Amino acid sequence: KSTLIGRLLWDAAGVTEDQRAAIALASHNRAFNGEKIDFSLLLDGLQAEREQGITIDIAWRYFETADRRFVIIDSPGHEQYTRNMATGASHADVAILLVDARHGAKRQTRRHAAICNLVGIKKVMLAVNKMDAVNWSEARFREIDIDFRSIAGSFNFAQVVTIPVAALTGDNVARRSLHMPWYGGPTLLDYLEAVDPEAARVDVPFRMPVQLVIRASDDFRGYAGTVTSGRIVVGDRIVDARSGLGATLRRIATMDGDLATAAKGDAVTLVLDTDVDISRGAVLSEVARRPVNADVIEARLVWLSETPFDPEAGYLLRTATDLTPVTSMSISALVDFETLAAEPAHACAVNDIADCRILLGRATALDLFRDLPLTGNFVLVSAIDGATVAGGVITWAQSGAPAVGDNVLVLDRALLARGLCADLGDSPADTAEFHRRAQEVALLLRSVGVPVLIEI
Repeated sequence: KSTLIGRLLWDAAGVTEDQRAAIALASHNRAFNGEKIDFSLLLDGLQAEREQGITIDIAWRYFETADRRFVIIDSPGHEQYTRNMATGASHADVAILLVDARHGAKRQTRRHAAICNLVGIKKVMLAVNKMDAVNWSEARFREIDIDFRSIAGSFNFAQVVTIPVAALTGDNVARRSLHMPWYGGPTLLDYLEAVDPEAARVDVPFRMPVQLVIRASDDFRGYAGTVTSGRIVVGDRIVDARSGLGATLRRIATMDGDLATAAKGDAVTLVLDTDVDISRGAVLSEVARRPVNADVIEARLVWLSETPFDPEAGYLLRTATDLTPVTSMSISALVDFETLAAEPAHACAVNDIADCRILLGRATALDLFRDLPLTGNFVLVSAIDGATVAGGVITWAQSGAPAVGDNVLVLDRALLARGLCADLGDSPADTAEFHRRAQEVALLLRSVGVPVLIEI
């Protein structure tokens, strides 16, 4: 993979003369694949990567052609570095998945496709590499193409393109191959120059997570952050979705002076016509189209921690600038990377993709990922040491119903064990199922306004 990207940079004039000389010199010391130039050296920056011949960390490279500027994110493909791959994919507009023509799409290819779908990538290109190793076989390429399109059909991709390449020789990377006259599609570079990234929607609601409250003087109070979607104009009414407090926008301040309007990507400080008790973590929005102020969510996540999911562990949900305690969490399904179906499950380990339900300690402003990705994704961190354990997208969110009176229903272990959970034992699987059933009962009661305390 690093060789493919290195070859692309080399042939697309994305490498300076001094870099070319340094790579040529370093290549002589590796005798890699018998090639004069080892193109992977352009990407594999860590000593461990060079020694093992694999990518571990994420490498960012920039280059441009006459038609377009590119940022290439070289992410590791090996299973133990799935967390790095997920991080890289979350920044991408287009994904290139690489397979060996001798082996075709493997389990890890399915995992990578699932992660691309999870983070919202809509356009995917499959590069079938090492075509020289299969004698430039059209039949082998077509077989892999059909197989991958079957895999891609399980996801929500808008475009899937398959290109046969040979990274070491440069065939179909930046120049058309003479060895594959049967292929009439674009080269890899042609595809990248022509593909249209998903256009930013202009009709989406305004959102700005508050990063900092600025009190420059006694008569100045501003709310600083970056607009994640939509636009806002001086004079508009805005509201803090978490508290319900609203005001009129009086100023949009920046380091370069005031603006009349702010749109997605703008880092601004909003000054309101009245002081409102808003703090870091709040999400400012339009009055008419607010986020959900949710304390119950359903999500699909990729588990990144070597420590498996533990329903009794403490977790925090990080969304934009907010950090919310998780009171309860259960796994409902895992993606099977052979069938790509979501199969019922209650446990989750490193590199798994899971569906889950999360109860929050307090309501927080959220959007569904399909509507507004930047306020519809989250990171799950350990409440003990702050380590990231998972990253995911919100598929459903609900505000808890208001409590009725002062009555609280207590669900204790003995009560549940006598009835709903009488068929369960003490095994880890049964314990997880016990917790799941208790949580489902609590959610059902909360949805009709009954506050519930679970003692398990």
